[in-house]
Amino acid sequence: MREEEKKPTSKIRRILKQRWALSAIYIASAAIILAAAFLLQNSFDDSANDGKEDSAETGKNYDRPSVEVNSNLETIKMPVANADKTVIKKQFYDVNADEKAQEEALVFYNNRYEQNKGIDIAMEDGKAFDVKASLSGNVTKVQDDALLGNLIEVEHEDGVVTRYQSVKDIKVAVGDKVKQGQAIATAGKSQINEEAGVHVHFEIRKDNIALNPIDFVDKQASAIQSATETEGSTLDDSTEKEETPAIDESETGTDETPAVDETEKGTDLESGTDKEGSTPGEDSTEKSDSLKDSLNQSN
Repeated sequence: MREEEKKPTSKIRRILKQRWALSAIYIASAAIILAAAFLLQNSFDDSANDGKEDSAETGKNYDRPSVEVNSNLETIKMPVANADKTVIKKQFYDVNADEKAQEEALVFYNNRYEQNKGIDIAMEDGKAFDVKASLSGNVTKVQDDALLGNLIEVEHEDGVVTRYQSVKDIKVAVGDKVKQGQAIATAGKSQINEEAGVHVHFEIRKDNIALNPIDFVDKQASAIQSATETEGSTLDDSTEKEETPAIDESETGTDETPAVDETEKGTDLESGTDKEGSTPGEDSTEKSDSLKDSLNQSN
């Protein structure tokens, strides 16, 4: 029995003493480890793919809101590729600016002065340039207008609209979605501001109220909303202070001069005439009676 128990042990020892034994053991161990790692990786990939499919299904109907949120967080840019090489031909008319600045922001056309509702941008060398979308949005208006030099309007969130006038070679149409920095036209000329030369007239409007674009360049689009809310509250306060009280018609009625009755006037005049007419008549009768008495006495 002891000799039989020693035989298997002696065989294992003999195998281990061989030179290739350790190498074979290492290779087999490595193969087992690699196989286990491969299986684990496949299981992780399957779970990740399942998660992607679920998220894709969940986000199918939310394309538009995600775009709107991103556009509202965009930083407002000048409508040109290289703002450092541009000049402002005419500034925005600011009601709070000094008299000289306001005078320089007036546009003279057809013997009339108009307040500039935006800024007129041109290149330093006076050459034409691509007009870029200042913010991502939807094109709502494209109009050929010789006076304004053609115009494009792009609508954004919260009632914000950017307007581009004095443009040519328009590359967009109503209903198009444009991305910030996309070329939408080429700078041109306008009849209303010929002295500006080749330029683009750029406006930012909130609820159709023109704002100074310079105040919002390099700021997020959401800054327009907060700024207009602050200005609106200030305007409301000032309006309440300056409001003229309504005039009560009942009070003014007490001071009214009563109407003169022309009939009464006529009656007075008529009576006055009668009195005046009767007086001479009475006098003439008395005179005639006295003359008769004197004649009778003489006879």
